[in-house]
Amino acid sequence: MTKKLIVFNWKMAPDSIEEASRILKVIEKFYSPKFFLKTWEGGNLIVICPPFIYLEPLSKILKAKDLKLKTKIQLGAQNIFWETKGAYTGEISPLMLKKIGVQYVIIGHSERRQYLQETDEIINKKIKVALENNLKVILCVGENSNIRKKGIKSVKNFIKSQLQKDLKNIENCKLKIENFIVAYEPIWAIGTGNYCNSENALEIIKFIKNFLKAKSSKLKVKILYGGSVNNKNINNYLKYKEIDGVLVGSASVNQKELNLILKNLNV
Repeated sequence: MTKKLIVFNWKMAPDSIEEASRILKVIEKFYSPKFFLKTWEGGNLIVICPPFIYLEPLSKILKAKDLKLKTKIQLGAQNIFWETKGAYTGEISPLMLKKIGVQYVIIGHSERRQYLQETDEIINKKIKVALENNLKVILCVGENSNIRKKGIKSVKNFIKSQLQKDLKNIENCKLKIENFIVAYEPIWAIGTGNYCNSENALEIIKFIKNFLKAKSSKLKVKILYGGSVNNKNINNYLKYKEIDGVLVGSASVNQKELNLILKNLNV
């Protein structure tokens, strides 16, 4: 298997730092001589994205580990604000994230678009400030069930529109091409168990790659699939060279399921 990026979005879970630490230990054990994942020899990377309050204590735990573990398990945030400083109650600055060891940030997740009314214009500003502060962006795009029912052409047109708005004037950023990732997450598949067929996901991911390549020769973007990824289907996506990894949601905070996902990476 070629090098892949595995992102675990813990969402608003677990309930305590003790539980968060136990979840991290599930991942850590696969670096022991007994369980070491053969595929990780090639550099596969896991990024955990816990709630904000767990970022610093988990960062301290990782810093105390050996170099191999620190380079194979990295931290991501689930959100960011579009300014580096100022009177913005309740928001998180990219500078704060950087100082505690965060390297990735999820931007534009459908749950934030839906429940917090994040617009493409807001997402565009967040992407720019993240890239300008050398954070690796994981931009989420994807269609709802109504658009999917209209057919693949409608899906592609919708995602194209999202990308055009989300990436407006991105060429003007101090952009490192390796710092940009897109996660294709069809909304109808997130948390429903109705995961997208891997062949259909592959078609959309190829479309996204071709669109971004045409938009800018600078963008050599990694594309992930997300949406009800579990231990039974994860390798259906990772077997394709065009799919650079997966974004796993709720399954990544279920210790039993997480253990099975990690075992299934060892192929």
